[in-house]
Amino acid sequence: MPDLSNIFLITDMDGTLLPENKILSEKDKQAIKRFRKDGGKFTVATGRTLQSALKYIKELEIELPVILYNGSLIYDTHTDAVMFTDELPSYSKEIAEELFKYMENPGGEVLRLDNIYVVCNNEYEKEHTRICQVDPIYAELDSVPVGGWFKILFATEPSLVSKLEEYVKTKDYPVDFVRSHDIFIEMLPKGSSKGAALKEYIKLLNMENCTIVAAGDYHNDIEMLQTADIGAATANAQQEVKDIADIVLKKSSDEHAIAELIDMIYSGEFNN
Repeated sequence: MPDLSNIFLITDMDGTLLPENKILSEKDKQAIKRFRKDGGKFTVATGRTLQSALKYIKELEIELPVILYNGSLIYDTHTDAVMFTDELPSYSKEIAEELFKYMENPGGEVLRLDNIYVVCNNEYEKEHTRICQVDPIYAELDSVPVGGWFKILFATEPSLVSKLEEYVKTKDYPVDFVRSHDIFIEMLPKGSSKGAALKEYIKLLNMENCTIVAAGDYHNDIEMLQTADIGAATANAQQEVKDIADIVLKKSSDEHAIAELIDMIYSGEFNN
């Protein structure tokens, strides 16, 4: 068996570790359990909130800190400690107001550590809260508590998300936008991403000598895969993700892609 003590595996959740039905597969769970038992380090990096990710963190018995909100937060769930945070500036509210007015069928939410605040509701936003399995707070944008905004999610039909994506490219907003799904685009602090958070994570946990293996499927995973020593794209990943990945897995998230990746790690090819 290869030495796994210096292997750190970090994976996206939805579309990578989580299948379409959002139920962790027993095969992936057992592969992760074996990997950790044999000395490997494991965690997740997700766009989800703490509330929507916590059940999976507990189910997987993750001991290391996790990356949440697409890189705006590194959080230790065992000590309830914020290890790193990158918050949206106060003027993000004005930008969001402009964009919700621009959208033809607006849906969206503000994400803070305490909860999700749904500020525009449509069928796509309702689908998001269903996927996340949380009870959000429904509020006007002006009534969302000031400060601690990790990201703002905009939800609508794919063609309108694409239209919004092109629109923000024409503006000189001092924030970043990333597509996280066909029906979602997110506003993040300038320079914030899963990749930027992973760099902070490596420093915080003294993992400079580890081989970092990262897995993902969508645009918001690209920087993370590029930051890792080995970036793996699932078979269901967007083509842009496959194009930058070191490895394209044969399996999709519905076919136990993470178990496949862990089998590759056991083959010894990812060792220092």
